[in-house]
Amino acid sequence: MDHLACFTPADLAGSPPPDFTPFRWKLLAQGDSWFSNARAKLNAHANLLQELVFKSATAAVNCAGTGNALSHMVDLQSSPDFVRLLAGADAPAWDGVLLSVGGNDLIAAARTPAQNWNGEPIPLELRLLRRQTEWGPPSAGVARYFSEPGWATYAGYLRANVKHLLSLRDQGPSAGKPVFMHCYAVPMPRPAGAESNDDLGAASGPWLYPALKAYGVPSADWAAVSRLMVFHLAQLLKSMAADKVAFPGLFVFDSTTVPLALAAPGSTGISGDWHNEIHLNHSGCFKIARAWSEAIEMVLEGRHLIPAPTGRKGRGGGQSSS
Repeated sequence: MDHLACFTPADLAGSPPPDFTPFRWKLLAQGDSWFSNARAKLNAHANLLQELVFKSATAAVNCAGTGNALSHMVDLQSSPDFVRLLAGADAPAWDGVLLSVGGNDLIAAARTPAQNWNGEPIPLELRLLRRQTEWGPPSAGVARYFSEPGWATYAGYLRANVKHLLSLRDQGPSAGKPVFMHCYAVPMPRPAGAESNDDLGAASGPWLYPALKAYGVPSADWAAVSRLMVFHLAQLLKSMAADKVAFPGLFVFDSTTVPLALAAPGSTGISGDWHNEIHLNHSGCFKIARAWSEAIEMVLEGRHLIPAPTGRKGRGGGQSSS
């Protein structure tokens, strides 16, 4: 098993450029802080791409960069290398595209306050949490704190942007090639920030912890609220991959099925498989990447098209496909 060989758009412009001849599979990657090349992030909470391993030699050109790449998905204008390498006139043909998108937008939506800067209320359609006066009945469980109208807005936004990314793929020589996305992992809301500026507009985090406190959500329910939001996102991504007409060639790996060591409530630093509140450390990335690698390679080799044997129940997988 070989680790994914990661290059950057700057490497392609080098003299000489990298030789891709030894690699069976060549991938293009773009995404949020889980794919970031920032040295501080690589030293701290790792990079999911670095932990991918394949039986066949595989390379990826990672366009996530070191800054805010796709911290909000509509920011394709800030990702010209990705657009050029995917759909430009001189774009190469890729065997697949790796995407890490949606998680930062989910966190940003959860952090939307109940009121704007001048005290005017922000409507439920534009936030994921409810004020105490808007909570549902206790019989609803932690869903009583959750804004379904806000979720509908977020889901529509995510679906539209993934459709746009797939349309970009189909405008270039990689038309119809598989696009691989992952779900996320369930963070423990806690006072554990980052060492430096993150990709979400907060100086150092934490991210969910102050939002849940501001909305008055009881601390005993914080972990369950976090799980509710991440599982909503996983179900949304998997439903998109299952829609073969609207999202052709999209494959989603359900990383919520990978067992991880939870961070301890109230902890302020590295805990379990987590480096800070919302980013995995190296051990967490290792666990998810090993499982995702298998799902990716199965599709690249076409093994996902082989009918499952009948007569005996096979083991379930975490890959939703189109």
